[in-house]
Amino acid sequence: MSRKHSARSTRSRYALAAVLLCTALAATACSSSGDGDGGGTHKAGGGTHTVDTAMGPVKVPDHPQRVVVLDTAELDSAITLGVKPVGATSAGTSSGFLDYLPQDELAGIKNVGAIADPDMEAVAALKPDLILSSKVRDGAHYDALSHIAPTVLTESTGAPWKADFQLHAAALGRTAQAAKALTAYQDHVAAVTAALGGAAKAAATEVSMVRFVEGADIRLYGNASYIGTVLKDVGLARPSVQDVEQLSVDVSPEQIDKADGDAIFYATYGDPKAAKETQVTASSLWKGLGAVAAGRAHQVDDQLWYQGIGYTAAGKILDELQRDLTAT
Repeated sequence: MSRKHSARSTRSRYALAAVLLCTALAATACSSSGDGDGGGTHKAGGGTHTVDTAMGPVKVPDHPQRVVVLDTAELDSAITLGVKPVGATSAGTSSGFLDYLPQDELAGIKNVGAIADPDMEAVAALKPDLILSSKVRDGAHYDALSHIAPTVLTESTGAPWKADFQLHAAALGRTAQAAKALTAYQDHVAAVTAALGGAAKAAATEVSMVRFVEGADIRLYGNASYIGTVLKDVGLARPSVQDVEQLSVDVSPEQIDKADGDAIFYATYGDPKAAKETQVTASSLWKGLGAVAAGRAHQVDDQLWYQGIGYTAAGKILDELQRDLTAT
């Protein structure tokens, strides 16, 4: 064998050894599953863990890198936990996503269809390693979604938002961040209650929740709703018609007197005229309500108060509750 050929062989062996070493190091890094709570940063690769979902146990990556969310609660959860999804369903707004969320954290998220009607091709094209939604929205799509990526569904949405958030956090490997979000919310609630004059004064204040909905009757929201749980946490009272363990009570414009309370917070979903907001708020019945006459009827953002559902939304709602209920 010539000296020149021997040198080439030696260089080839060294090159092969270097490749094998890099491969081994990469495999070692990928096989480290970490502590399971995300630790504040995502790691490439990683192990898996199992979470209990509405569809049974599902094995998910410890540190998912490409998450797709299919409803507003899941998007709020992801943003709250510091995870930027690669895709999300549209909430029907001009930007596609709810306006109360930080716009810089929404930049680059791909629209994958409408809520409860995701575009499967668009979802698959993003090559997700985790999909989050709920059974009430996407139970019928579960088989198709789970063929694309591990799919974690909560049972429903709305009132059980805190438990749903914990499942989202477990699936995302972000339980430590979830604990911080819960503590921050509890501290915020306590501060608002104190600002209202304490628990006794809050409990003596009846807050009425009114939502004008295009294509439906007027909805007075009860305790078994997202906003109902936030009001209950603060310790606020509800008018008797709304102090029920159900999502809402529907009333006609002629029954708007049932919406009275010490304060009214009202929002509109859809066109104000088609939703009867324009008609009702111009009527003598509305103007005769005690809260309206006293200047304690506050129009709020429907996206934030009703569509958002999560800790990021709740923080903003708490701020608005304190501001409006303490205004002189």
